[in-house]
Amino acid sequence: MTQRDYTKLEEKIAYEFKDKNLLCTALTHSSYTNECMVDKPECYERLEFLGDAVLELIVSEFLFKKMPEKREGALSSLRSQLVCEQSLSRLSRELGIDEFLLLGKGEETGGGRNKNSILCDAFESVLGAVYLEGGIEAAHRIVEREILSKYEDLIVRNYKSELQEMVDSLDNKPGVDYRILEESGPDHDKIFKVGVYIGGVIRGIGVGKNKKEAQQLAAAAALEDNIYVS
Repeated sequence: MTQRDYTKLEEKIAYEFKDKNLLCTALTHSSYTNECMVDKPECYERLEFLGDAVLELIVSEFLFKKMPEKREGALSSLRSQLVCEQSLSRLSRELGIDEFLLLGKGEETGGGRNKNSILCDAFESVLGAVYLEGGIEAAHRIVEREILSKYEDLIVRNYKSELQEMVDSLDNKPGVDYRILEESGPDHDKIFKVGVYIGGVIRGIGVGKNKKEAQQLAAAAALEDNIYVS
């Protein structure tokens, strides 16, 4: 297979591969492999399997240390939101992974380069390749920079959206309202307590260092208790 120039992608992920063939494999979809009559290249499926496990470990450890008060179920929910298909596919686009994918003609014509499922798998395969060559520290740096450093915004959006979807599914369509219950601490280090009200009834309380964090924790509390508004 002709060697490609991966400089742009390597700059975005801040990791330079010594073995460019490993990166090429991480970007090769099975549809491309299936169309090659000779010298079939390996597709990214094995690397995706490895990258998925590495990503889960790194995110799990982060949440375990960051939120010692959370139970197993809540931690699992948070992890699934941080590494969901939508988040990882968006990240693939931001990093330009989509531009370097090797797809079969049919998959290319069918819009495979923009499919969330493929882009999600591709990110995990690239991460798996980084881990294989550079070790856990190299993989951790990518996850830290691209996911963990943004965890508050990712969780805020997903938790509030999930709660809103649950409420919208109810027949009586009650309103959802987030109210600040209490502010404490100096201006440079404030603590916010926020309550989420559904149909005028408080259903969850969250405490955080900013309003966004407190709101998402309030929504998480409501979802964690598996509330149902009749």
